[in-house]
Amino acid sequence: MRTMTAAIAIVAATAAHAENRIDIVRPDAPELAAFGDHKIGVTTMTFTNPNQIDVVNANDSDEPPLYDRTLTVELWYPADADTTPGGTYSVLLRDGVTTAELTGQAARNAAPDTSDNFPLVIISHGYPGNRFLLSPLAENLASKGYVVASIDHPDSTYDDQAAFGSTLVNRPWDQRFVIDSVTALDGDLGTIIQDDNIAIIGYSMGGYGALIYGGAGVTLISTTYEWGAPQGLLERNMMGTETHASLADDRVKAIVAFGPWGNNTGFWDTEGWAGINKPLMLIAGSIDDVSQYDAMRGIFDDTVNTTRHLLTFENANHNAGAPMPAPAEGYAVSETLGYAPFDHYADPVWDNVRMNNVSAHFVTGYLDLHLKQDEVKARFFDLTPVATDGIWAVDDNGDETAEHSYWTGFPNRTAAGLRFETKLAGE
Repeated sequence: MRTMTAAIAIVAATAAHAENRIDIVRPDAPELAAFGDHKIGVTTMTFTNPNQIDVVNANDSDEPPLYDRTLTVELWYPADADTTPGGTYSVLLRDGVTTAELTGQAARNAAPDTSDNFPLVIISHGYPGNRFLLSPLAENLASKGYVVASIDHPDSTYDDQAAFGSTLVNRPWDQRFVIDSVTALDGDLGTIIQDDNIAIIGYSMGGYGALIYGGAGVTLISTTYEWGAPQGLLERNMMGTETHASLADDRVKAIVAFGPWGNNTGFWDTEGWAGINKPLMLIAGSIDDVSQYDAMRGIFDDTVNTTRHLLTFENANHNAGAPMPAPAEGYAVSETLGYAPFDHYADPVWDNVRMNNVSAHFVTGYLDLHLKQDEVKARFFDLTPVATDGIWAVDDNGDETAEHSYWTGFPNRTAAGLRFETKLAGE
């Protein structure tokens, strides 16, 4: 008992003094993981989408009720050069009860950098999740000249998690609504946002939504699942329908999906995957038992009308590359959950900071290539598929020799445990 009491005391003390930094870049991080030259601002906004179908309160027979669907969005952006870096975020953890404080580089409500305008990136969390789950990536991208809008999806956050059908129906439409809302902003913040140069980054159910938005309408069978949406409401996202076709959006130039859920339960078929023609990057853990790694490889294989990449963290599970490091406040077992919220963020094999650094490297290069037309970044994707097959070969001056085939941007001995594959459109 004394040992258990002591352990609890240590956890409590650690949480009380936690800084929970979200901006850590390890010395062994790949080249593009480093923060950029921009100071970072952050602000919180809400946008209300009126007269939406209330999926949670719909039943199997009556006319579905309508409601005003309000989305809270955290917006990171390049800030004025005179901005003093640094700030904190008070966030709710997985149990919907425990709060934690995160520390990063963004300054709350800082003046935007109006000397230029910047591409827009949408971030969409999992089920459940919240807008801070991918905050390390959001800050990192903002420092490199992106405006990043991360969404709290109603019925899918830690404190309002409700019927799964709402998430199935609403995800791509929430993403579309936030794009429309953010690109319509006025004032200095509105002037710095490129309204026709956008990427969507989704994790788990956020990836599900991004794939639908990107052109992959769902199957008819998926609209009939008892545990899904009532009254066939998911038909809104079905391949071949006018509603799904109306999601087509030329403003969106690229999609990144971390651990996308749905291919493991029949939500797509060959026709659906043929609908994606936007550049696609998938990021996954090789032992993901939530979205199922083989199912995600199926997405990689079957999206034949676009060039796509698959980054694999060997022996990582569903948290591969996306969630922030587990806050210290989440180490203790939660009475609400019956387990520590830590499990929602962490991976038993990989260090979160390491995974976040690797993800930031690849996402940065990918967005720079497709949203900023920086063709130099293509070299970071011409890789030996299995990292450990690469050879580190340099001369006495440190210059690469003809035998060198190690992953571009990775220091020697640092790419182990990773795999990167590419298929071109038509393959």
